[in-house]
Amino acid sequence: MSTAETADLLVEIGTEELPPGALKPMMLAFADGLVEALAAERLDCGEMRPYASPRRLAVRIDAVARRQADREIEQKGPPVAVAFDDDGMPTRAAEAFAKKCGVRVDELEREQSDKGEWLCFRGSEPGREAADIIPGCVRLALDKLPIPRRMRWGAGATEFVRPVHWVVMLHGDAVVPGQVFGLAAGRVSHGHRFMGDGRVELASAGDYPGKLEAGGRVIADFGERRARIVAAVEKAATEAGGSPVANDELYDEVTALTEWPAAITGEFEEVYLELPPEVIVATLTGHQRYFPIAAADGRLLPRFVTVANLDSPEPDKVRDGNERVIRPRLADAAFFWNADRARPLAERCDDLADVVYQRGLGTLADRSRRIALLSASLAADVDADPLLVERAALLGKCDLLTGMVGEFPELQGTMGRYYARAAGEPAAVADAIGEQYLPRFAGDELPQTPAGRVLAIADKLDALCGIFAAGKKPSGNRDPFGLRRAALGVVRIGIECGVDFDLPAAIAAGLMLQPVPAPEAAAEELYDFIVERLRGWYQEKGDISTEMFEAVRAREPRSLIDFDARLEAVAGFVANEAAESLAAANKRIANILRQAGFDDDGAPDAALFDSDAERELHDALGRAAEAVEGMLERRRYGDVLAKLAGLRAAVDRFFDDVMVMADDDDLRRNRLKLLSGLRAEFLKVADISRLSIARS
Repeated sequence: MSTAETADLLVEIGTEELPPGALKPMMLAFADGLVEALAAERLDCGEMRPYASPRRLAVRIDAVARRQADREIEQKGPPVAVAFDDDGMPTRAAEAFAKKCGVRVDELEREQSDKGEWLCFRGSEPGREAADIIPGCVRLALDKLPIPRRMRWGAGATEFVRPVHWVVMLHGDAVVPGQVFGLAAGRVSHGHRFMGDGRVELASAGDYPGKLEAGGRVIADFGERRARIVAAVEKAATEAGGSPVANDELYDEVTALTEWPAAITGEFEEVYLELPPEVIVATLTGHQRYFPIAAADGRLLPRFVTVANLDSPEPDKVRDGNERVIRPRLADAAFFWNADRARPLAERCDDLADVVYQRGLGTLADRSRRIALLSASLAADVDADPLLVERAALLGKCDLLTGMVGEFPELQGTMGRYYARAAGEPAAVADAIGEQYLPRFAGDELPQTPAGRVLAIADKLDALCGIFAAGKKPSGNRDPFGLRRAALGVVRIGIECGVDFDLPAAIAAGLMLQPVPAPEAAAEELYDFIVERLRGWYQEKGDISTEMFEAVRAREPRSLIDFDARLEAVAGFVANEAAESLAAANKRIANILRQAGFDDDGAPDAALFDSDAERELHDALGRAAEAVEGMLERRRYGDVLAKLAGLRAAVDRFFDDVMVMADDDDLRRNRLKLLSGLRAEFLKVADISRLSIARS
């Protein structure tokens, strides 16, 4: 398609300040949705560039076709026998079909098929102009945005996340006529509220975002604006003698709050450095979106970087204003820190009985007792002191009742560690309290202490067991209790930290401790739920296939460590040159045993063998079974499968020379016993019959 037949498309929706946490997802969803809608309307287009700032969502799409391509259409009508009467005159069926197609009956064609002759219409549907299509595509993309709550404004009935004040729709240099949210599209955007031109007229889609930045003082490109913020914050922090304490979420949020960012360094009193560093960081980042500054050794400095949304001619006043705002915040934090430590953590245990955990699942005191019992039963699996773990469990939720955690919920556990230390609790207890919620999110750190690992697993298992017992397990994409995250946490701690515990037994114990009777299938469903998170964890790593996973899952390993060891062995076995033949043989054996309805696990009678192939396989299998017995006890599953791979020649010869389903009942049963024993040896590791291995 020539350039004359295409033009860049720009769509900008101007609003009041959009919610910062939702800005980036909305930007990407709007751009993707518009491209998808245009493609569905057969409008070819090129590269897409999303834009967003606090007061706008926009997308520019290169080389959007000016009109749809013509489309060849074919419609099948009534049978000729129905379309014409005995005199050859068209019936009402033929006339109706012709009218539907916009032609006369004599212009219709006939088509012969194996079922007879039919009327048909073949023609060309001319493509519509892009200008007639684009407004509908924009509305469709906006309707699909991930907006949890929409609002109305003025007297209209339209709804959006925030009131809309202008709409720009340009295809090349032409305005696309149409309305969005009751506003006529135009070519006028709006710049920064205070610094830029109030109106920024765009001659064409290509003017965006350059003209908006030059005249409107708005950096519309989210990624570019973020990069400038990162560079400015790092430069300011370096000049202040340190480096910024930041993460991707904070940078994204500050980017979503600014259109023309300017970094300014501020200070606070050194006395506040006596607070735990996590409190200072939470105060500066959570409330104010400031960037704390840390020295090279990790200690916080009494300085911060804030990002203003304008270049002020008087930056000292901006700095002073931000410093005045943060002082009372830090003063409040200092008050909570001192007041909370005045009452030992253990004295708050009784107060947990006044806080409901979940309806039907008791109070926080009940939950703490359940976690303590479950932790004590798991402690031996990681060589942790059960008394220390139990103590940590009973104190673990007490910091939820402190003023600091009430102000900063994200510090739960963290403050419990500080308050436990201040009250003279053993270090192992305090550290376990601090680690009980780990990992909090994907990729987060894991508990490092034995007691912390036990407590973290028990905490998550109690939450899982409680919600499953109450019949509120996740469905679809809904997971209001964060159970998928909890299950993945159990998986990661179990495997990455080497916590070797009996998962089904722990689930059964957790369900028994709940105050509500669990549904009959709850234990099995919860095991499957956790194993599905395990599957996702392996898929993310990318080195395990679905078939490998299912081969191990079929054995329902009771330990996550055991599951991982078996899976590693299967992955290694797949690379063995004997794997293809043995996987096929196991599949064949499984089918033979199933079709024969055979379930006798007795040993075959060597006296009944009437061929060398039977004797060879029996002897080789016996030697292999004896050799792998010790390997299985030590979970050397890779060595087990490597040893069993040595049976390939004997297995191949058996199937070449022996008729398993012999007419003689005794011979047939004896051969089935031999095959059953062979399959049983492989099943001690995994069901390799589920593998499909094809060498190239």
